[in-house]
Amino acid sequence: MQKTAFIWDLDGTLLDSYEAILLGIEETFARFSIPYDKEQVREFILKYSVQDLLVQVAEERKLGVEELNEVRAQSLAEKNAQVVLMPGAREVLNWADQVGIRNFVYTHKGDNAFTILRDLGLESYFTEILTSQSGFARKPSPEAAIYLLDKYQLNPEKTYYIGDRTLDVEFAQNSGNQSINFLESSYEGNHRIQGLADIPHIFEAER
Repeated sequence: MQKTAFIWDLDGTLLDSYEAILLGIEETFARFSIPYDKEQVREFILKYSVQDLLVQVAEERKLGVEELNEVRAQSLAEKNAQVVLMPGAREVLNWADQVGIRNFVYTHKGDNAFTILRDLGLESYFTEILTSQSGFARKPSPEAAIYLLDKYQLNPEKTYYIGDRTLDVEFAQNSGNQSINFLESSYEGNHRIQGLADIPHIFEAER
């Protein structure tokens, strides 16, 4: 019950995938003749999510959000080869494995996440991978974290959600978990990092 566990976000955290995501959105917008401003879109999805963007656009344009999602998912799946690891990702996962930290994933990506992690040789690091198709409420709802905490008897005080957005800090806070994030936060359980290589240093004092 006292062992440390990491729950990882993917896009912008383990995976350097935002350029592929933005290109997928651009192609989706072009298919429906929707004006595209890369920086506005980037700012929106970092603050909220791609799904929130598609819902908003669908309402404004009187389109079906399901159709937008299907086109975007297909476009993004074709760009898997453009998705690479964030600097230090493999090294941190190796370190966590060596010191006995269990790793999980909860991402808003669809099941294409499994393909990407398999292609990058990362799938075996994770005890369980939850995606948007796993049926849990989207972040910042704590539903997915509560499922993992209960199923694997994880200690919330030693479970860290690792992400890159305010939404990820909120998810950790709502779950009663610790947070490791690239952003500053008023949440006292948040540990800010500049890069993934900073993560082992957080735990040096405990060992």
